[in-house]
Formats: sequence, C-alpha cells, structure tokens
Amino acid sequence: MESKLKEFQKKLQAIGQSHLLHFFDSLEPSLQKRLLGQVEGLDFAHLPVWVDRYVKNESPVAVPTAFEPAPSYPAVPRDAGQRQQYDQAVRLGQSLIREGKVAAFVVAGGQGTRLGFDGPKGNFPISPIKKKTLFQLFAESLLAASKKYNTTIPWYIMTSPLNHQATVEIFESAGYFGLDKKDVFLFQQGTMPNFDFDGTILLADKDTLASSPDGHGGSLKALYKSGAIADMRRRGVEYISYWQVDNPLVRTIDPLFIGLHVQDRSEMSSKALLKADPLEKVGNFCLVDGKVTVIEYSDLPDEQALRRNPDGSLVFELGSIGIHLIDVAFVDKLNRGDDFALPFHRAVKKIPHIDAAGHPVEPTEPNGIKLETFVFDALPMAAHSMILETVRAEEFAPVKNASGADSPEVTHRMMIERAARWLEQAGVKVPRKADGSPDCVLEIAPSFALCAEDIRDKVERIPEIRPGQTLYLE
Repeated sequence: MESKLKEFQKKLQAIGQSHLLHFFDSLEPSLQKRLLGQVEGLDFAHLPVWVDRYVKNESPVAVPTAFEPAPSYPAVPRDAGQRQQYDQAVRLGQSLIREGKVAAFVVAGGQGTRLGFDGPKGNFPISPIKKKTLFQLFAESLLAASKKYNTTIPWYIMTSPLNHQATVEIFESAGYFGLDKKDVFLFQQGTMPNFDFDGTILLADKDTLASSPDGHGGSLKALYKSGAIADMRRRGVEYISYWQVDNPLVRTIDPLFIGLHVQDRSEMSSKALLKADPLEKVGNFCLVDGKVTVIEYSDLPDEQALRRNPDGSLVFELGSIGIHLIDVAFVDKLNRGDDFALPFHRAVKKIPHIDAAGHPVEPTEPNGIKLETFVFDALPMAAHSMILETVRAEEFAPVKNASGADSPEVTHRMMIERAARWLEQAGVKVPRKADGSPDCVLEIAPSFALCAEDIRDKVERIPEIRPGQTLYLE
C-alpha cells in the first residue's frame, strides 16, 4: 500500500488535488484501502481539462447558432407509399426480434426521492389496479414479447452506486419477475467527483470522495466496461432498445422502430413527441451541420422555440423523450479509443461535504458543481440518425413528481385512457363520463396485449364493461 500511496500523492499533487489524502494517516487500514480505491478510479489525464472547461467555465457547452428542424417519420404514414414502407419495416423488425438480434436496455440509476418513495425508482408501484412496479411492468412486457416472437430478449439494466445493491435484491426476491436470471444483466454506471466552484474535489467524509452518477450518457461507456456489449456479441444481438425507467407506457420492443432504424442504416435512432407547447421542457431535435442534435429547452432561444410554419405548426416541434434504438456496433466503435467522452453538462448544486478540519458541512445554498452526460449527445457522432414520431398518449407518461405534472395521478389516468382506447379500437364498448374520460378503472397486463392490435384476437374474452367497474385483463 505504501508504494501505491506515494504514487497517488504524486499524481494528485500534479493536478492540484493533494487534499484528498489529507486525512489518510488518521484512517484505519480498511478505510485507507477504500479511499485509495476511489482515488485510483479518478481520470487523472482528463480531470484538469474538465475542471477548466466545465467547472470553472459557467457556459461550458457551446450552443449552436446555425440549426434547422430535424426530419422525421410521422407517427402515422402520410400516404400509401409510406404505409407500404412502414409495413415492410414492421415485418423486418419482427424478423430481427425472432432471430434474437434485439436486446432491451433500461437506465435505472435513479431513486424515488422526488416521488416521496424510499428506494430505486424502478420499484415504484405504478399500475392502476395491481400496483405493479415499473420493473415488473417492463419484465412482463419482455416476457410477453419473447413469447409473441418465440425468442429470448435479454434485458440489460443500468443501476447506480446509490441503488445497485437494492435493485439486485429486488430482482432476486421477485424471482426476476419470471425472467431467467441468466437473461438479466445488472451493472452500474460510472460516477464523477463533485467540485467546489474553484475546481477542488470535495470530500464527503475522510475516506470518501463526494461523487454522483455520471448521467444517462454514461450508459454508453458502462455498457462496454461492464461486459454487457461483449455479452450481446456472444448472443448475436445487434440492436439495443433503450429507454428510461420512469416511463411505464414505453413500448419496450417496437418492430416498426427497429425496422425503420435498420432500413435507414441508422446507428442511433430516437423517438420524438410533438411538443405540447413551444416552451415545453424537453430537448429539441435539430439539424446542426447535417447531424441530428438535441438542443436543450434551456438553450433554445425563445424566438426560435416560438417560430411557426405557415400552417401554424411549430418549426421546432419535435421533443426528445429518452427512447432510442442503438447499434451494438456503434457503442463498440465509440469505446474503441481511449478518449471517447460525451460533453459534460454542468449543474450547480448544494453538495454536503467535510471542511479542511474534517467537520461536516450541510450547505443551505448551492456550493459546488456536479457534472453529468446525456445520452442524446451521442446522436451527432452517428453516421446516420433517424427520428420516428410517437404519440404522447400511447407512449409517454413519465412518473417524476409526487403531485402535479408527471405525477402518479397523471400516469394512472393516461394508463387507463390508453387501455380504454385500445379496447374501443377492437370494438369493445367502454363506458365514459360526460367529460369523455373512462367511467371505469382498466388495466391491461402485457401478457394480454402489448399493443392495440393484440386485442383484436381476444375480444371474446373481454366481459361487458359496466360504469364504475374495475377490470384487469391478463
């Protein structure tokens, strides 16, 4: 340990972070080893650059000045020719799923804190009747898709140091929700140290660096470093269906999306929503130098966000919702060099830490910088990137807040409304209130239907729905 200590003392001194070992001699051997392990994980080569570019610089990411709307495929084909293209894409997507070429990947590093929930967000109960958790709904969806296409769809789950062990325990206690344990790959995302405004790394305790998860963009590195990409290669997987854990309406495996992605020879594709209003807090899909790029809502000038076409539609109407299709080969290619890094986004935060005397500090005002990466920043790195519009009511009901917008109440309402719409499209009569909302509580298990089309063959199994009734279909 002595030689390692001297090595790190020298390295830390060279980058102005010697204070990280200030309390080393006062620690017992096991804690000394723990601290050195964290120091060893620092990226000594890049830290000084990151401090200058992202920590000390209040506007580290240059916002493009020249950009235009990104092209997209509509949610519904516009004409007979496009309908034929979509039909071919669906058949291609279905064939690739059957052949085992598609894997599922959920980013699940968050805690349920904002929901007033103690534990991983993926364990939050969200379905309207059975109170199934997000993890359970996704698992049932993948089981149903595997059965539908007579294949095995492996599931990769990225946790964070905050919730990894708890997530593993959830899956083990639930018997992996019916999935085979060997087809579920849990791994942790990376972390980044937290800094004060001068670029000094903060200590959370005498033996612990203050750090936080490196954002969902870290998934592209973590997939590679964890061995997940190698596991996909071994299985023959070529395409990754990516989504974020807070959205129970997501179509985890979508043949149309997969087929269009492959038809277009896209390396990384995205689903998009038509924004509810010009200033909706979602990223904006744009073209910058011919490359699909997401410009954050906070970076898009209002005069651009408010621009409209002659028909009244927004010029920048496509919002990013964290649903992607990614080539395994693209992730592989990004990680081949030592210097692959997405740009960091700088967040000013209140960061608990210890002071120079080792006393704990609980700041009442923002006192430092956290750095994180966003997965959509990889889009311009793709040789080609395709966008497919989807419908909010069909595929986007994130549960983020305890009340108000994006709350469980809103998500429940959207889940019930989607179930009612699917049933009505199959010819089932659904009682509705005077305001048009369903006069019943409905929940459709993934085992019953993964999409509206799945219900048509099962209409005879659906009982008459009475006003005020609670109906669960499985």
